Amino acid sequence: MSAIIEIRNAVKEFKVLNRREGLKGSLRDLFSRDYKIVRAVDNISMSIEQGEIVGYLGPNGAGKSTTIKMMTGVLEPTSGEILVSGNVPYKNRTRNAQEIGVVFGQRSQLWWALPLIESFKLLKDIYQISDENYDSMMKLYASLVDIEPLLHKPVRQMSLGQRTLSDILAAFLHDPKIVFLDEPTIGLDVSMKSKIRTLIHALNKEKNTTVILTTHDMGDVDALCRRIVIIDNGKMLYDNDIEHLKNFFGSYRTLKIRIDGNIEKNADMLRSEFSDLAISNDEDWISVLVDESKSGVMDVLGMIQNKHPIRDMQLEEISTEEVIKKIYEEGVK
Repeated sequence: MSAIIEIRNAVKEFKVLNRREGLKGSLRDLFSRDYKIVRAVDNISMSIEQGEIVGYLGPNGAGKSTTIKMMTGVLEPTSGEILVSGNVPYKNRTRNAQEIGVVFGQRSQLWWALPLIESFKLLKDIYQISDENYDSMMKLYASLVDIEPLLHKPVRQMSLGQRTLSDILAAFLHDPKIVFLDEPTIGLDVSMKSKIRTLIHALNKEKNTTVILTTHDMGDVDALCRRIVIIDNGKMLYDNDIEHLKNFFGSYRTLKIRIDGNIEKNADMLRSEFSDLAISNDEDWISVLVDESKSGVMDVLGMIQNKHPIRDMQLEEISTEEVIKKIYEEGVK
């Protein structure tokens, strides 16, 4: 089966003006030709099959949004080749738009002052959706979420979670082959995040829609993605499934401890005493990332216990979030 998205050696470069300081510098910049070339995407290649949910991850400025914009046809690659459903996106933007759905963070594609049902009807006309297919999608939506209370509510009166849910339904309405979701759960509470993850998973399963998900929320990744692609500074660091990644870091465990006193001060003290250990903290626990190929958990626990009485402890497998963080810091060797 041929891939629905093919990216071969894609490069995207931008010309950025070297700006000067101050008012005089700003005036001189108006006539300046002093530019530098910034490579936002650096020789990325990947193939994505129909029906996959792929987590496309990386820190801010890594090149994720630039890659998405090239796949949606907004940007033309500097070099390399991108094919989406057999189309070159920037050359066939109208045809490509018929094949894809897009949700960009909190930028709604819905009409602000109109009830949701009117936005759906407008999208039905824009995408030339047949009455039969439109009715079929509305029945599917009704079976997946409690959509009826939202249909006659103006978008401006919706909560952020309701608006995000509605935007995702709008992106799937014309039954696209591919949907791009850029930070779909940003700013949402735990309950709404769970509803949206369930909805995305159900639509992917029901319609076999390929989903490309960019997110910083590792809960989204764990709930939805079997495959993840990680980029940083425009370069691809990893392209495989999550379990392979966790197995790669299988020797790591997270030792969580409590010591009497202020957690933040205790964590700072441990960081100064054990500079070779990765130590972090939240409101409840101090977390120590232990590489058991170098030191046993009990040895690390003993070292800390010798200096500080430990009141409570837990041992956890390394989380996806910690794995991603280590890849940003160290790469996959």
